[in-house]
Amino acid sequence: MFNSRPAVIATIAALSVAAIPAPIAAQATGDLAAVQKHLQSVETMTASFSQADRNGKVLTGVLTLKKPGKLRFQYEKGVPILIVAEGGALTFIDYSVKQVQRWPIKNSPLGVLLDPTRDITRYAKLVPGYDQRIVSVEANDPKHPEYGRITLVFVRNAGAPGGLMLQGWAALDSQNNRTTIRLTNQKFGVAVSDNTFRWNDPRTVGGRK
Repeated sequence: MFNSRPAVIATIAALSVAAIPAPIAAQATGDLAAVQKHLQSVETMTASFSQADRNGKVLTGVLTLKKPGKLRFQYEKGVPILIVAEGGALTFIDYSVKQVQRWPIKNSPLGVLLDPTRDITRYAKLVPGYDQRIVSVEANDPKHPEYGRITLVFVRNAGAPGGLMLQGWAALDSQNNRTTIRLTNQKFGVAVSDNTFRWNDPRTVGGRK
């Protein structure tokens, strides 16, 4: 029986209220602007992801992003979980128990990835480090510490949008649940249909969302 639901729920918490361990980051002037440029330049992205929780449980799958506001985490075969962002909400679907939960994402750190109009300089800062190839940015809302924090990790890459390649992020929610997402095989500017973000509603027979 599938028993990784707590780990996935921790990921939901990380995504909707979000996170930070302590990755290294460059402090060069203009790096925050470069991150802003990267986030504004990316309209669509697909990537393979590896998700690890604080207990070492690892799940894999495919991430699909389309701006504004659309995101899908399709987990590996055998994991009856789906995460979809659309319509201003992050939706968690657990097909094993026919449960659907939704969280607003407008004011969450996840909005960094989904809203190209957001000014990250208002709620983000560079994380000091020693490797000049790495840029890490910590984002949080100081007015809402209960939302937690998210740290986006980039590697300098001249061929990527804004000269940076998003490598993933790390999260620690208000319950101290830590989740790390690592990305590989990133592809930008690919054709992504809006139908990608539709999902079957397990609460109704033949239901679609």
